[in-house]
Amino acid sequence: MPHPLTPFIPVCDAIATLFSPHVEAVLHDLETGLIFHLSTAFSKRRPGDSSLNEDGLTASLEDNVIGPYPKSNWDGRKLKAITAVLRDDSGKPIGLLCINHDIQAFAGLFDQLKSMMDFAETTPKTSALMADDWREAVNAVIGDFLATRRTTLAGLTGADMDGLIGMLDARGVFAIRKAVPYVAEILKLSRATIYNRLGTIRQKQDSEGDDR
Repeated sequence: MPHPLTPFIPVCDAIATLFSPHVEAVLHDLETGLIFHLSTAFSKRRPGDSSLNEDGLTASLEDNVIGPYPKSNWDGRKLKAITAVLRDDSGKPIGLLCINHDIQAFAGLFDQLKSMMDFAETTPKTSALMADDWREAVNAVIGDFLATRRTTLAGLTGADMDGLIGMLDARGVFAIRKAVPYVAEILKLSRATIYNRLGTIRQKQDSEGDDR
């Protein structure tokens, strides 16, 4: 028997192909809590990766469409996203079709494009939806760091890299299971390097605390 989300794969592929390479379409399986399908994937996620936790989403899933709402990609790029709730014949939510639009290239170019950055009053509806997406939390921290330093991942110096790892640690990112491999992939560092830098940073912080 075909998977109930299989009929939505061509929809994902069509949307992503039409707006390639600026749009990513993701199918989330609410029953398994895993990503079922991705088209034009630029978020470093793959089918079978952990998705969104269904717990606590009842209020959000009452709507057929959630958003638009802001997100951050793994490299700090600004995304505008919208989610469609997919239902079976009985009306039960079985999946989410999330469309992520990379708007970084458009931001600040023309005043008339500001509407693309306007998420109006729809953002509060997405708080429960995003609460369990730990990758989004990591992406947001990285985005904040890059915006503050006015740089990109490619432009990070060694000191910047330590600063970013320190900020991720301060925000509790490394307490999340599987966060280290994800951060290592984004920063193009080995896991061992992440752990070594993290150990040095923590040791330095402890030493500075003892001197006070």
